Amino acid sequence: MDRYDGLARAFVGLADTLVADFDVIELAQQLVDSAVELLPVDAAGIVLSDSDGNFQALASSSEQTHLLELFQVQQGSGPCLLAHLTGEPVIVEDLRTDNDRWPDFAARAVHYGFLSVQALPMRLRTERVGALNLLRVIAGPLSTSDIAIGQALADVATIGIVHQRIAMQSDVVNQQLQTALNTRAIIEQAKGVLAERGATDVDSAFNALRAYARSSNKRLADVARAVVDGADTTAILNRD
Repeated sequence: MDRYDGLARAFVGLADTLVADFDVIELAQQLVDSAVELLPVDAAGIVLSDSDGNFQALASSSEQTHLLELFQVQQGSGPCLLAHLTGEPVIVEDLRTDNDRWPDFAARAVHYGFLSVQALPMRLRTERVGALNLLRVIAGPLSTSDIAIGQALADVATIGIVHQRIAMQSDVVNQQLQTALNTRAIIEQAKGVLAERGATDVDSAFNALRAYARSSNKRLADVARAVVDGADTTAILNRD
């Protein structure tokens, strides 16, 4: 599969998540997966702003990435938050040397093995809903074309969220987004449960959870909630 085919699949996949039952969690995870698949990056994550202007780590490609997103949220600063604030890409070519703005974030990212970061705003005109964080284990910026592809992916996801706000009463959409953010906490709990029961790492646990949800045509949030509530997880953990 060449890159053009990959891009076509990514955009179709993102569009598919907007049809009928809109699922912000799945939309965000699809964006993260597409970014890692199509761009020369090693990890990706999304920070989303909720209805009150607070930030939440919504999706990530790995547990370390998720922890980095949480760290930015807890610190109230970082590349993702700045990208959301300004509506412009934030590029840190080498976290070992360009660490004046966010020394604690830079130190933690380097500890996890990441040497560069590119944060892209999720925005439509003047409206911004969050940011896409792209991490690499090597120093240096992404190419102009790679940045453009990453921004296009982020923009498609943003359009889906913003258009939902237009199509529905704003309070209903805000509740939907808030519910998605709250659901993320349930998913994190479910990952922990599956990791413990399956004696595996949390990334593998999440992949199994998501694969089962897709194969059984169930919402990821519903499957995660069932796991947390004590449902039998044999079918999730023993998938081929």
